[in-house]
Amino acid sequence: MGKRILAWGAAAILAGLSTTAAMPARAAGTDIRIVLPEDVDLLEPCMATRSNIGRVIFQNVNETLTEYQARDDGGDLQPRLAETWEQQPDGSWRFHLRQGVTFSDGSAFDAGDVKHSFDRAMSDQISCETPRYFGGMTVEAVVVDDHTIDFRADPAQPILPLLLSMVTIVPAETPVEFVRDPVGTGPYAVSEWTPGQRIVLTRREGCWGAEPQVTSATYVVRPDPAVRAAMVQTGEADLAPSISLIDATNPATDFPYLDPETVYLRLMHDVAPINDVRVRKALNMAIDREAFIGTLLPEGAQLAVALFPPTTAGSNPAVQVPAYDPEGARQLLAEAKADGVPVDTEIRLIARTAQYPNVTEVMEAMQQMLTEAGFNVKLQFYEVAEHESFYTKPYPKDQGPYMLAAMHDNSRGDPAFTMYFKYDSEGLQSGMADPKANDLIARASAATGDERVRLWQELVAYLHDEVVADVLLFHMVGYARVAERLDFRPSIATNGQLQLSQIGFH
Repeated sequence: MGKRILAWGAAAILAGLSTTAAMPARAAGTDIRIVLPEDVDLLEPCMATRSNIGRVIFQNVNETLTEYQARDDGGDLQPRLAETWEQQPDGSWRFHLRQGVTFSDGSAFDAGDVKHSFDRAMSDQISCETPRYFGGMTVEAVVVDDHTIDFRADPAQPILPLLLSMVTIVPAETPVEFVRDPVGTGPYAVSEWTPGQRIVLTRREGCWGAEPQVTSATYVVRPDPAVRAAMVQTGEADLAPSISLIDATNPATDFPYLDPETVYLRLMHDVAPINDVRVRKALNMAIDREAFIGTLLPEGAQLAVALFPPTTAGSNPAVQVPAYDPEGARQLLAEAKADGVPVDTEIRLIARTAQYPNVTEVMEAMQQMLTEAGFNVKLQFYEVAEHESFYTKPYPKDQGPYMLAAMHDNSRGDPAFTMYFKYDSEGLQSGMADPKANDLIARASAATGDERVRLWQELVAYLHDEVVADVLLFHMVGYARVAERLDFRPSIATNGQLQLSQIGFH
């Protein structure tokens, strides 16, 4: 299977190269062009935790109170719009805000903007991604004065300052509906957005902090990774944050980076035949995960047993990747069929177009593996907006059984950014409802120290070994192509945010 996978990937890349021969070169300067793999359907700040949006506006246009600076070996929490914070005797957290900050519309930043931003993002009148990180708790933002704000959580949250690194700040005048032209405190403002063509961010004058070297950034989209790589090579673009392994051929411009994204198939436990645990086990046994490493996926990609990297506190090293066993999968399906489970039912495998390099070939190979193990699988690709309708509640009704191929980014060092919204009964992207899982999530979220780690590890093992919640696949490794004129190296944060202030020039 490995040789077949490699052949599919090579054929697709060679086809893409033929479209890039006559691209004009770009003049040097402090304006840059970035070529992305997928389009941006929104520029809404409260959706900036979604990677396709975040890599454009997160911390460039809209900032957060705190900033988690992820590193390959971990990370730490740093001030952003809040200069300091401390926990109060009652368990609440007080934040002292940076003064002299203005929004791109000229208005002054204060605690009222922070409260409105939080309340807006958490409102049931708008479908923001932010609430998924605050599930299972009640949080209230209380203004103390113009430059001080308290956050009170029930139950008390020991990592609340870390959770707030996901909440982007907008002016208090921002309506409680999706906006097209985001206003933020960041060093850049959106000066142009032509959907399907390009987005332009322009450096602001007089914003707080050191002035970035990049004057403006133009973002364009090319789904083919070979095209993206060729655009940088020919000077048509300066940075392609996502290219394929096969295109990464020049050590002077092509750099690998740890990617916090985990690839998995989200399973819906309430529809036959996936509602039978034997079927879920068979799905896991039918996929030869090792065959993808070093062929369609880079050598450094790791096999996953949880939806967060193994460097995360709460990872469980005792949990093992399911062995590739297509015959065992067929036996489980036969056993389930004998008990009346409709295992011959067509199951759709729904994937997102251009989500990562070689995604089409990866999904086609998985479809073939599942078919060879006895499943009836139909592969369907959707653009990001339609894929999102299957990804986040309320899910479309009466869809029959389907598996959703997805990626989840947790680069913040704690399972709290994954577990509630992916696995709690009320989680916005959960496909299951299990009382024991709900209880473990609630207890782990409120715990501290060794007890917190122990409870997360127990939950990881329970979800993987007993519930068989999903088909967990790969912790990814990314490759970026960077023009030699840029002083920039990709990091674990690159896929979900691409801070222009971190880019310089040689």
